[in-house]
Amino acid sequence: MTSIEADYLVVGAGAMGMAFVDTLLTETDATVVLVDENHQPGGHWNWVYPFVRLHQPSAYYGVNSLPLAGEDTIDESGWNAGFFELASGHDVCAYYDRVLRHRLLPTGRLTYHPAARHLGGTKFRTLDGAEHTVTVRRRVVDATYLLTVVQSMRPAPFTVADGVAVVTPNELPRRAGEHRHFTIVGGGKTGMDCCLWLMRSGVPPQRLRWIMPRDSWLLNRANIQPGRQFVKALRDSIGTRMTAVTEATSVDDLFDRLEAQQNVFRLDPAVRPTMYHCAIVSAAELEQLRRIDDVVRLGHVETVTADQVVLTGGAVAAAEPSLYVDCTTQGLPRPPSVPVFDGDRITLQSVRGCQQVFSAAFIAHVEAGYGDDATRNELCVPIPHPDAPLDWLRILLADNRAQLRWVQDPELMDWLGSARLNVLREVIPPIPDKPRVREKAIGALTAVLGKTNERLVELMADP
Repeated sequence: MTSIEADYLVVGAGAMGMAFVDTLLTETDATVVLVDENHQPGGHWNWVYPFVRLHQPSAYYGVNSLPLAGEDTIDESGWNAGFFELASGHDVCAYYDRVLRHRLLPTGRLTYHPAARHLGGTKFRTLDGAEHTVTVRRRVVDATYLLTVVQSMRPAPFTVADGVAVVTPNELPRRAGEHRHFTIVGGGKTGMDCCLWLMRSGVPPQRLRWIMPRDSWLLNRANIQPGRQFVKALRDSIGTRMTAVTEATSVDDLFDRLEAQQNVFRLDPAVRPTMYHCAIVSAAELEQLRRIDDVVRLGHVETVTADQVVLTGGAVAAAEPSLYVDCTTQGLPRPPSVPVFDGDRITLQSVRGCQQVFSAAFIAHVEAGYGDDATRNELCVPIPHPDAPLDWLRILLADNRAQLRWVQDPELMDWLGSARLNVLREVIPPIPDKPRVREKAIGALTAVLGKTNERLVELMADP
C-alpha cells in the first residue's frame, strides 16, 4: 500500500467533479488527488449513445476556465436552427480530455487516477491491484452523489420473451437497419432523442410507437440562449414567469399561463403532464415529436412478448415485429439533500436548479473564498432534482432565495458576473459598489423576488 498527501481527494471525474477541480485549481494553490472508475474523465458521457447532444447550449456546460467547442456557433439548419450549438457526446468527451491534459495536469497540483475504485474514506485501488491511502489535509469531495446512470450501464427493467429484440440507445444506430418498426420505451430526454434521431434518419413517424409512462412539461430552448443578442428574450421570459406566478390562481392555472407564454411546452395539449425533469426542446423538435400518433400511456412496461406489451395500467397488442429501445433510466437522481460542507467532507449537489456543473464550480469558489462552513452552507443550499410539476415551483422558490442571499455579497456577485457557467451572467447587471445605489438595487430585486416567493409558497400549499 502506498500513501499520497494532498489537500483534497475528489472522488469522481464526471461533469461535477471536473467543474469543481477546475475552479479549485484556478482559484487556489491546493493540491488534488482525483480518482475515477472510468478510463477517462467525463463520467456518464463515456457511456452515452452516439447521437446524444446537450439539450442546453454548450456555453453553459463544462468547466469555467475553458469554453466548450462550438459554444459561439449558431446552428443555421436543422431543428435547432437559430440557436447556439448543442455539443455532441463525442464533443463533450474530447473536451474533458482537453481540460484534463491542457488545464488541470499542467498545474502540477493534480494527481489523476483513472480506472480506479474508491474503497471508502481516503482509500482507493488502481487497475494494477495496488491499494493507496491519501493523507487528506482538508477534505474528501464526493462528486458521485448525483451519479447519472444511463441505459447502457444496466439491463432492461422489464421481462422480454425469446425472440423479442430489445436494445439500448447505444445500439440503435447499428441495429436500426434490420427493422422497419420501432417501439421507444420511455418519455424522458433519451426517449425524445431516439424518436428525433429515427425521424431525422428518414424513418416516418407512422413506423414509431412511443410508450410514455408520464407526459412531461418541457422547457423552451428559445428562452435559455446565451449572448447579448438573446438577453432581452431571456429577461422577458423571466419577467413573464414572475407575472404568471403572481397572477395564477392555482398550479394548473400557472402552467396554463406558462404554456401560453411559451415558457413551457407539452407534447399533447389534451394531456396534462405529471412529470417535470428540466428537459429542453425547441419548437421545431416539438413539432416533429407531435407527428408520432401511436403513443401508449398505460404506465411502465412489465413484460414484452411477441403478441403483446403488458404495462402497469393494462396491455396492448404488440405492433408488427418491432425493435424495442429501452430509454427508461431515471435520468436525474434524487437522493436526499445533505449539507454540502460537513467537517472533512464536501458532497457536491445542485445549488441552482438543474445546473449541476455551475453548482460544482460555485461550491469550489465558496470553499476557496469563505472561512467557515456555516457561511458556506448558507450560500450553498442543495436543491433536489425535480420529478413532478410542483417541483418547478419549488426550484424557482429555492433559486430566488439563493439569489437573494448571493446578491448581498459584492465579491460573490462579481464572480457570478464573470462565471462562464452562469446562465444568468448577462441577465443580472453588475450592482455598483456605491452604498446608496447598491442598497436601492438590492431593495428593488428583493421586492420583486419577495412578492413572487410569497405567491409560490401559497400555490405550493394549495396546489
